[in-house]
Amino acid sequence: MTTSGNPPTTLRELLDSGWRPRTVKEELRSNLLARLGEGEDVFPGVVGYEETVLPAVENAILAGQDLVFLGERGQAKTRMARLLVGLLDPEIPVVAGGELNDDPTAPVSAGARAVVAEQGLETPIAWLPRDRRYGEKLATPDITIADLIGEVDPVRVAEGRYLSDELTIHYGLIPRCNRGIFAINELPDLAERIQVGLLNILEERDVQIRGFTVRLALDLFVVASANPEDYTSRGRIITPLKDRLGSQIRTHYPRTLDHEIAIVRQEQHRFPPDEGIPAVVMPAFMEDLIAELTHLARRSPEISQRSGVSVRVSVANAEVLQAAALKRAIRLGEPAGAPRVSDLGAVMASTAGKVELESVGEDVPEERVVERLITKALYTAFGRRVDTDELDEIVDAFDAGLVLETGDRIPSREYVRWMREIPGMPEAVRRLGVDPSAGEPATGALVASAVEFVLEGLHLQRRLNKDRAPGGVVYRR
Repeated sequence: MTTSGNPPTTLRELLDSGWRPRTVKEELRSNLLARLGEGEDVFPGVVGYEETVLPAVENAILAGQDLVFLGERGQAKTRMARLLVGLLDPEIPVVAGGELNDDPTAPVSAGARAVVAEQGLETPIAWLPRDRRYGEKLATPDITIADLIGEVDPVRVAEGRYLSDELTIHYGLIPRCNRGIFAINELPDLAERIQVGLLNILEERDVQIRGFTVRLALDLFVVASANPEDYTSRGRIITPLKDRLGSQIRTHYPRTLDHEIAIVRQEQHRFPPDEGIPAVVMPAFMEDLIAELTHLARRSPEISQRSGVSVRVSVANAEVLQAAALKRAIRLGEPAGAPRVSDLGAVMASTAGKVELESVGEDVPEERVVERLITKALYTAFGRRVDTDELDEIVDAFDAGLVLETGDRIPSREYVRWMREIPGMPEAVRRLGVDPSAGEPATGALVASAVEFVLEGLHLQRRLNKDRAPGGVVYRR
């Protein structure tokens, strides 16, 4: 960590400042304890892991253990690895011009050792920020030892250096992460012979390159990620390597709808406001429906649970529903838009491509599976928010001959008029969290969304009939 005022620029100034080296794991441990003591959020932006995953991660860091995140896709494994950077010191001193973030008091690369030997206490010092102390690699079957650890550089040999000269070596990604964090994603996809090359790094903390007696005492915190099915399908983590990874931490999908909704709100893409473009608001009951759809997919026997159903499904569905609402608002010239039940066909494209069907029994098209899930999600979300017995007045109006045609081409003002004319509809809209008298630009759009939600819910509860129409659907007795 830098000292107050101007940071030291030479080794002499650094030692005089009282700076003392510490390992990466000591840094992480010390800074984690400081955050815990101050009650600060250790992993900002990670939702739903407070009682499960995060305590295990904190224990691993405090114990000084490397770790592997084990979980399906879309469970924030890479995000948590990257957030570990925030537990490093803001800056650390390195030998200026060194290749491997060399500690000025104990350089490991040949170039840095030569500089320190030649200049002694006048060795120039540079300061390395924490964001440059993180290295990440996606494991693929074509990765070589040279990529990760290093290789003899033929250009340097051609310049006249001998093969026995350590300066002929071009270091790989792992040595260049010295004094930092190295993360490798989808570890089982790494060929087993390459995994063997990681054994020394995790236990003895050194590397050997091309048979040279070059030993680099690396200072690293290693994080890996893997899918549970990878142990038996695409590949596996070899047993000696699993043994050297200190903690295996199981991640999971959001276990509550509130957590799912919170992640969607956090992760969905937001465009800057633009004058003349209608605002889009997302009703709470539609958020509930989106989250319910994903949770149902995670329990559906028609969908492969081995590959998982990522939170990205919920995020993508929320985004496309808002896009559909925006198109309608622009087309109809309305000041604001809100997703409606009639927009749910848009989620077909954003859902079908993110789930894998089980190839058991009859061959059911993806679209049909998604349609059934949408219907179940709407039925469940409606039943959770509305008591059908309180909607008898609305049903009576349809029994008396009321017929309504809804669709994405019907302007919001029509829904507002229907709400005022149908007995019991204003109260039903209020139960869904929409205030019809708010008088805000988005009020009409929210009312339209709520009215469609009520009508479709009554249909699913077998209180109303529904017929397809060219521009939408018709609800009748």
